[in-house]
Amino acid sequence: MTGYHHEKDQLLRRLRRVEGQVRGLQRMVESDTYCIDTLTQVSATTKALQSVALHLLDAHLAHCVHDAIAAGGTEADLKIAEASQAIARLMRV
Repeated sequence: MTGYHHEKDQLLRRLRRVEGQVRGLQRMVESDTYCIDTLTQVSATTKALQSVALHLLDAHLAHCVHDAIAAGGTEADLKIAEASQAIARLMRV
């Protein structure tokens, strides 16, 4: 079971909102909306996705990594490395 299982509905609502933002961006480009206005919406959409990513990361650390550390052994080392790689991916621009 995933660490975000109990918050799945909330995450899906947030992702649907992001999907709507992306569709809005498409309409803005199609209608030649002023560049700065479009860029502002790109920034808002990016922040919304980053928020979802941080929420997922927090859930992963609180559940999957926590449980692996509690169990000990090589699984704990693997989960920590996996989390570190995920953080590195999120930090890339």
